[in-house]
Amino acid sequence: MFTKQDQRWVPHGDTQPQQAGEGVVRRVLAYSSGLMCVENTFAAGATGALHSHPHTQITYVASGRFSFTIDGETREVGPGDTMLKTDGVVHGCVCLEAGVLLDIFTPMREDFLPKEDA
Repeated sequence: MFTKQDQRWVPHGDTQPQQAGEGVVRRVLAYSSGLMCVENTFAAGATGALHSHPHTQITYVASGRFSFTIDGETREVGPGDTMLKTDGVVHGCVCLEAGVLLDIFTPMREDFLPKEDA
């Protein structure tokens, strides 16, 4: 089942995994119209292609190691690190060691929802 907007309790086992690229699995967790939490599980070597969007995003590295590029600057990050990506800034990553990223978006990402929920 897909998480519904404003769903108060969101058990991880009830979330729907979605392929978000080669070696990347996305799960939309809790969200409202103004805020969204998303889990991304990366296999080693998987990439999040350089892109931008009209959302401010904070990424928390739950596990693994990643090479992140934000606005032309590249750094290696690991567990416990966070990154801020303001709306419109170009960013992307390469997974160096399999891991999980937790993304918080404001406002929520309608493009991450199934068509009937968007």
